[in-house]
Amino acid sequence: MNRRQWIMIGGIGLLALLAGVFSSQWISQTGLASDPSIKAFFANPWQNPDGKPANSENWHGKVLVVNFWASWCPPCVEEMPALDKIAQEYASKNVLIVGIGIDSPSNIREFLEKTPVSYPIVIGGLEGSSLSKQMGNSQGALPYTVVINSKGKSIYTKLGKISEEELKKAINSAL
Repeated sequence: MNRRQWIMIGGIGLLALLAGVFSSQWISQTGLASDPSIKAFFANPWQNPDGKPANSENWHGKVLVVNFWASWCPPCVEEMPALDKIAQEYASKNVLIVGIGIDSPSNIREFLEKTPVSYPIVIGGLEGSSLSKQMGNSQGALPYTVVINSKGKSIYTKLGKISEEELKKAINSAL
């Protein structure tokens, strides 16, 4: 090959590289890229504590606050009143909090009888723990909160008890 051909191949390679970089940034910014863990979250056949299927189709297109918790976890229980307050306050703004109980259905039902909340609670079980790890909870500890924007992209995570102020700030950045 002569020098001119090498320059031409190098130029085409550089253009292809730049096109890839710019298109991947555009896809990411527009929310067209889908995180596999978010897809797994929506694809999971969630059930309510009473064993009935949860209608997760209604969760698409909303800002979601996904909170992994357990009835035996003191910080999880401590943050629930704030989550409930925010769920009611932001309901008209297309925001939904979903609690994923990493516990047995009977423990969750018993807990919710004593401490009802206005937002949906679903059973996570072992799949919920695995999903929490896929969504960035490398330690597998609770509580763990993920904020997903209306395009289905995770924009915020918090391991440990979340404050009302922290959560509002994350939600507002997603609106």
